[in-house]
Amino acid sequence: MIKKKRKLLNLKETVIESLLFLCSFFSIFVTAGIVLVLLVESWGFFKEVSILNFLTDRQWTPLFINKHFGILPLLCGTFLTTFIAVLTAIPIGLISAIYLSEYASLRVRNTVKPFLEILAAVPTVVYGYFALLFITPLLRQVIPGISGFNALSSGIVMGIMIIPLVASLSEDAMHAVPMNLREGAYAVGSSRMQSALHVVFPAALSGITAAFILAVSRAIGETMIVAIAAGQQPKLTLNPLVPIETITAYIVQISLGDTPHGTLEYRTIFACGMTLFLLTFVLNIFSFKLKRRFQEVYE
Repeated sequence: MIKKKRKLLNLKETVIESLLFLCSFFSIFVTAGIVLVLLVESWGFFKEVSILNFLTDRQWTPLFINKHFGILPLLCGTFLTTFIAVLTAIPIGLISAIYLSEYASLRVRNTVKPFLEILAAVPTVVYGYFALLFITPLLRQVIPGISGFNALSSGIVMGIMIIPLVASLSEDAMHAVPMNLREGAYAVGSSRMQSALHVVFPAALSGITAAFILAVSRAIGETMIVAIAAGQQPKLTLNPLVPIETITAYIVQISLGDTPHGTLEYRTIFACGMTLFLLTFVLNIFSFKLKRRFQEVYE
């Protein structure tokens, strides 16, 4: 009887272990498939367009008669909107995290945090029209010369969208800091603010940094907000008041257009997709390395 139970238990463990392995293998397989598709299609593009021209040309006009395939205008638009989003989200998100972790009561924390995270559940297309129909007219009252499609309004709304990501993950990291560190700070006469900024914040820096990097990656990969509110004019400019185009917005433009499948113009979306993949991949590696470094410092 005992042997049968052991065999049954071992069989269950084997089945569970096999299922977990299959799930892990499936996620790796999907990732490898995505990378393979990007590599194959991008190779077809770069056989006709040199990588040097792709990275240095200042014009992006693949659909015009006079074709240029310089990714710089799209990169500039992507980084500009991301920079505005980060400037919006990080201060608000970090202040919210400090308040919820160090100042708010348990009842307030359990009430406010779910409402804050509701922002992450709003569809991005709603954020896009919110930027176009509310934020842009509001900015026009302050900046009369701003264009109807611009990087500033889309960047601000992208920042609002990623506030829950920054605030929630940062608050989780700060909340996980052992209470004895706070008590030690209070014992030597530190105020609550001094304890939060000089003890809790450094101890949770690895998690906070990871939250920032994930927020930047989310902003870089955002599609609908910039496609609706930022315009579709690839310009090599740092002026946030004029229309620009990001990498994701261009991919949407081609995917929904009449560009024939298999043409060089169509393959540009895979070259842009590979560029976007490499950007987020580098950011994730940087986040992982930075997190490990701070963990080694504070362990």
